[in-house]
Amino acid sequence: MENKLSVRDLRVSFRTTNGKVQAVRGISFDLAKGETLAIVGESGSGKSVTSKAILGIQAANAITESGEIIYDGKDLLKISEEDFHKIRGDKISMIFQDPMSSLNPIVKIGKQLTEAMILKGKARQKESRANFNTYLKNLDKRTGEALGDEAKRAKFSKMCKDFDTFEFRHVKLEGDFNRAREAAVEGSEDIEELAFELEKNAAKDIAFRVNTICSNAKTSLHEYVVASDKSGSLMSLAESAKKAAPAVAKGGDAAGLIADLNKMKAIFDEAAAKPAPDFFRMGYYVVFSGKSLPDMPVPEMNEELLRYLDDNFMKEFIASAEKGIRRSAGISYDNMERAIAVLREKKSVFGRESLDKKEAYAAHKVMTAAVEATIDHLKLVKDSFSYTFGPSIKSELERYFGAISKNAKAIRLHDKQQRKFDRIVAKGKTPDWKVAEASITDMELVKANIVRIIDRLAEHYAELLSEKNSRNYAAETIAAIDYLKENATGVAAKVTKRIAKDRAIKLMDEVGIAEPRKRYNQYPFEFSGGMRQRIVIAIALAANPDILICDEPTTALDVTIQAQILELINKLKRERDLSIIFITHDLGVVANMADRVAVMYAGKIVEYGTAEEIFYDPRHPYTWALLSSMPDLDTKEKLESIPGTPPNMIYPPKGDAFAARNKYAMQIDFEAQPPLFKVTDTHYAATWLLHPDAPKIERPKIISDRIERMKVKRGESK
Repeated sequence: MENKLSVRDLRVSFRTTNGKVQAVRGISFDLAKGETLAIVGESGSGKSVTSKAILGIQAANAITESGEIIYDGKDLLKISEEDFHKIRGDKISMIFQDPMSSLNPIVKIGKQLTEAMILKGKARQKESRANFNTYLKNLDKRTGEALGDEAKRAKFSKMCKDFDTFEFRHVKLEGDFNRAREAAVEGSEDIEELAFELEKNAAKDIAFRVNTICSNAKTSLHEYVVASDKSGSLMSLAESAKKAAPAVAKGGDAAGLIADLNKMKAIFDEAAAKPAPDFFRMGYYVVFSGKSLPDMPVPEMNEELLRYLDDNFMKEFIASAEKGIRRSAGISYDNMERAIAVLREKKSVFGRESLDKKEAYAAHKVMTAAVEATIDHLKLVKDSFSYTFGPSIKSELERYFGAISKNAKAIRLHDKQQRKFDRIVAKGKTPDWKVAEASITDMELVKANIVRIIDRLAEHYAELLSEKNSRNYAAETIAAIDYLKENATGVAAKVTKRIAKDRAIKLMDEVGIAEPRKRYNQYPFEFSGGMRQRIVIAIALAANPDILICDEPTTALDVTIQAQILELINKLKRERDLSIIFITHDLGVVANMADRVAVMYAGKIVEYGTAEEIFYDPRHPYTWALLSSMPDLDTKEKLESIPGTPPNMIYPPKGDAFAARNKYAMQIDFEAQPPLFKVTDTHYAATWLLHPDAPKIERPKIISDRIERMKVKRGESK
């Protein structure tokens, strides 16, 4: 299954006046395409810190001590704010706990929905053009190398230029069609709203609104939208409606105007329902055939245009392009073998007791060059390990050599505070404060991070090399053509104010807001809490993201509305194939929506597994505690609360952070942190109770009884 996001060994702390707070301590997880990962834990466990690190919105005093957050071949901890701007809110969106924290109370909902669409739309057009040009250039280069013969190389280069030429025409043709069709759709919707208000004698700004409808009528005139056989009738009705509007606005009879508008609506609706031509195929035919477009229904014309494109261009282009994609992959695999040798050779530089700055940066330069040579620029799924290797190593080296002076300063400050503390104690007084540990960078950890990155990449290359003979290059070539078509369409997809409004209204309807056209012009205070959260969800979906982060989105809502919002999120996930990170303190909230669950405590993931495993076979005492405190209608026993409070992470415990609150704790829990023990291939738990030498402990009766009841309901009782 394709991973959309990978988090590796993430460690985040915060500088405070009392010392360094360790908020996230070395967590790792993957988020697969189309799945929901729930991150569950008490307040202060590090859930929201993790989500904010993913979105790049950490507090100013946050310190990312180690780790990687990989998305689309980029480490989100290493990219610039300019690059993050292309991802945040566009590819990765977030829903917060309090909807009013995401909404401007003095700006109408419609404007808040459309503003980002328009700005992001312009950025996506620019990005699509760059993607198209870059990929076609790389394809031309590698295919030319693969063909070898000078005449064949020149012919393919000419085909690439032709591809660019007819794609430019494709963009123009599709853009014109989109404007006309969207004008027809909006004209129909405006008429429906205005006609209803006219019938109820409740219409305002009649003349202005009729003029807008007539403007849409003129824009909708297009060979494949409102064609010539209907255009005269439409414009005649528009003129009639314009003349009638002023009198109706002054209280005159609206029957004639309503009749004209309804006739216009029928033309608009018929136009909007027509099948769309394939403008990719049409672009080639118009540019190179020298003939008029076939005079036939659109579906038949699309087939005829496909035959012409395939016979005169595409079949030959695909056959040659496949050779280029094979050539590019072959070069990448050859360079992987060389890179593995370089990585193994230079790894020893970073295993020494102390690193030499000149030698370390020289090794980094050699390794990065070897790794960059492995990158296959024609592979559509980016190899994130290769793309992030150089920046990751450089970042760790900067931390290491920067820490030499910073650590010395931190130790001096710590020693000064300790001397002050000791002087107070020497006078027979008891200070009401503690001396925090020195806020220093663990230089051994930094070196270990570098070695881990090198080892992981070498292992990754070995795995790719073992699978190189199983690739389907024919399918990859078709995918490459689709990628070029998709980006060409992206250039044509201009987001105007009218288009943005139409999309916003559709989004409002999608998230369950009744009468969206009416409520489009309302302010946030005119919506209930549940409706405001639906608006926030609509804003988060406006850019059609890959990943949606839900940070306690139902906490501020009552139980009934909670269920509705959860159901909505599940529905949107299915329909949009979203990947979701759902953050909550309540395991019960995610019982019916999570595919996998990560239980966090004191900055660590203490249990990780499928929802089935977490609810039916929990292994960590903290998970037991969360489940024991979770109410349900069938539980007759008194719910158990978790005693005590989470530890102060300025002074993190030496052993298991949950030990002081765990009635099953053993001596080792206070002395050493447990590793993640494997329960199954998908289920892990960090508790010494899973050690082979640990005593047998039965989980609490309240949980066992609940599991049996759930099994009975599913027909799986023992």
